[in-house]
Amino acid sequence: MKLNTGAEWQTSNADIFWGEIAACEHVVQIYEQDAIFLDSLAGFVGGGINSGDCVIVIATKEHLQALDTRLNNYGIQVDALVEHGRYIPLDAEKTLAKFMVDGWPDETLFMKTVSGLLTRAKKHNTQVRAFGEMVALLWAKGCSGATVQLEHLWNKFCETEAFSLFCAYPKAGFTDDIDSSLKHICCAHSKMITSSDNSLTQVTYRNV
Repeated sequence: MKLNTGAEWQTSNADIFWGEIAACEHVVQIYEQDAIFLDSLAGFVGGGINSGDCVIVIATKEHLQALDTRLNNYGIQVDALVEHGRYIPLDAEKTLAKFMVDGWPDETLFMKTVSGLLTRAKKHNTQVRAFGEMVALLWAKGCSGATVQLEHLWNKFCETEAFSLFCAYPKAGFTDDIDSSLKHICCAHSKMITSSDNSLTQVTYRNV
């Protein structure tokens, strides 16, 4: 895969972008500030809730708490959604530990873990969208190979299950050749978003 530039870039309002995201879309965001990332995540979750989807969020405790605050401020009743199985928040470190073996994502354990989550999310026959921060945790630890493998496993799982997937990496984690690092990460995704306010810029990567 390689990056297509020029005409492939499009600008989209955040509400429209997240409201119309397609099943099996795999979106990545490279962000510089937590506030920008959390606004994007809240848009992703809120767009799913407004569309009647079940939303899975696998994130750090700090980001889960900050997300809850944003969603409640938007008038979204988080506790009620959790109670009814429409919103499934999970700790990223604990979830990651379920399938990591000797510092590497075990495919069998990964598939078992995410299959169980999807079954739980589809209990009421709803569409599903998921956010995962586990790749960012691996990347922050310097486990670049394990990170790319986990992205590969997510894509492999998405080949058999219809749901949209969103993940995000802090730009500060790209300490070496950032252009090379971005290519490795972004080539595992169908769209990349960057944002400086409430608008999103997206780019599509295609097989060549």
